[in-house]
Amino acid sequence: MRPAAIAAALLLAACTPGGVAQPTTTTAPPTATAEPTQAPTGEVTLRATLSAANEVPPVSGPEASGSGTATVIIRTARNVSGQLSAATAEFRIELSGFPAGTVITGAHIHEGAAGANGPVRVNTGITADAPLELAGGSGVIAKVGIVVDVEVAQQILANPGNWYVNVHSTNNPGGVVRGQLSE
Repeated sequence: MRPAAIAAALLLAACTPGGVAQPTTTTAPPTATAEPTQAPTGEVTLRATLSAANEVPPVSGPEASGSGTATVIIRTARNVSGQLSAATAEFRIELSGFPAGTVITGAHIHEGAAGANGPVRVNTGITADAPLELAGGSGVIAKVGIVVDVEVAQQILANPGNWYVNVHSTNNPGGVVRGQLSE
């Protein structure tokens, strides 16, 4: 054996217990458990009694006899810090007492206290291009999975009475029935 090979063998033997080479094993550190990105979802049901008299200004004419109820379910998701991270809305608006053939051209949640008009903040998707006709003077608007801006959802949930459901018609484009939200 050459002197360099002998030196290497002696060095190896000196570094292992009992002078015998030991296999090395490495253990991976325990796998970290991934933290969930979402906490459980929440659900709040809000309601409104819809009336033509609640409109600003109040509705007159044949559609003034219309009324309805609105149920809005807001579903929220929160991140692990508890902050609202996503929100959707489900609408069920039942309308009755309208003249046959009334055409509904919009249904929304607006920001605004009773007696004041405010901007649309949550839109159901009903438009003049995609209206709903109340053939017999009554009908139901049912919409699910409508994305709600997180800040708007927080504001609605914090003070539902400062928000209203407004339904619009061809004859009353500013609104035909309206009602403030409540829990």
